[in-house]
Amino acid sequence: MEKAIQATIPAKQQRLISLDAFRGFTVMLMITVNNPGSWSHVYPPLLHAEWHGITPTDLVFPFFLFIVGVSIVLAYNKRVEAGAPKKDMYKKIISRSLKIFALGMFLSLYPRFDFMNIRIPGVLPRISIVFFACAMLFLNTDWKTQLKLGAGTLLVYWLAMELVPVPEVGAGSLEPGKNLAAWIDSVLIPGRMYRGTWDPEGILSTFPAIVTGITGMLAGKIIVSNKEQTQKLIWLFFGGFIALAAGALFHYIFPINKNLWTSSYVLFTSGLAALTLAASIYFIDILGYKKWTKPGIMFGANAITIYVLSGMLPFLFSYNLGSEESSFSIISLIMGAATSLGASMKLTSLTYAIFFIGICFIPAYILFKKKIFIKV
Repeated sequence: MEKAIQATIPAKQQRLISLDAFRGFTVMLMITVNNPGSWSHVYPPLLHAEWHGITPTDLVFPFFLFIVGVSIVLAYNKRVEAGAPKKDMYKKIISRSLKIFALGMFLSLYPRFDFMNIRIPGVLPRISIVFFACAMLFLNTDWKTQLKLGAGTLLVYWLAMELVPVPEVGAGSLEPGKNLAAWIDSVLIPGRMYRGTWDPEGILSTFPAIVTGITGMLAGKIIVSNKEQTQKLIWLFFGGFIALAAGALFHYIFPINKNLWTSSYVLFTSGLAALTLAASIYFIDILGYKKWTKPGIMFGANAITIYVLSGMLPFLFSYNLGSEESSFSIISLIMGAATSLGASMKLTSLTYAIFFIGICFIPAYILFKKKIFIKV
């Protein structure tokens, strides 16, 4: 094992196979939990925690933002070290951020394009903001400054949520719709919000979400450092464990909560993400267990593209193919077929989600095989 750990990843390899697989499997899980056959029949681990607490589903989004942070370091580190002009990098960062944000707006409007009820916050808009903020930080600060900014943001966010009074609510409330983040959303966000008067991807909670990206950049900094592979893995495992433990302890004073993207949630999920990445690097890049990673790599190669496609297909699959008197859809056909075989409603709902992933795999496979990588 010692010799295996001491093996190094080729210096020219910019994209870790483990990171691509990690990204792809994260997107696959994201699509799975977003597309059950019926929201009334879902296994608990495939649902978000109702409020405080965490489920496997609550790991998906922060894992992706963590990966965004790692990817920023791998993409820009050599250019920064070589002293490449930042102007060109700024243009690409701004362009990519705007494209991802625009795709988020497209999915918000699709399929009815009702601009009066557009939802501006969302998964893709948050990804675009986190990418932009973290990329700019990477180009203009060192890892120590990023660490201080991240820790300071988590501390200030906690104090603000606890101490800043909210009209008609007071200070310190963390109840749904009755907290500082929700109040800011209600005042500043135009259009429709996911929860009516507040949004889980709202304004204030975007700041700790950026810290999730920063934790990924810190992990990326370890990966591209001149340390031996053994030391890199030790630091990733150690840092992940410390963050995980800190998040678990912080939970007792500032509960783990995805909707509020609490500071404890950032630490806990970033810790798990770092541990997962470290384990992935060890088993995939070092020991060479790569065959099972192919589906993840295919999804990860065009992650945003496949995610956008997955946001468009549900309308088609739920579209009434019959008449008003005798309606049916692709979803109802699959659900009906599964239940006719004696499957439970929850298993039937999961069966449809797996079928949906299979449909999304087709374009992912074709794009990968044709070496088409759509850079959003």
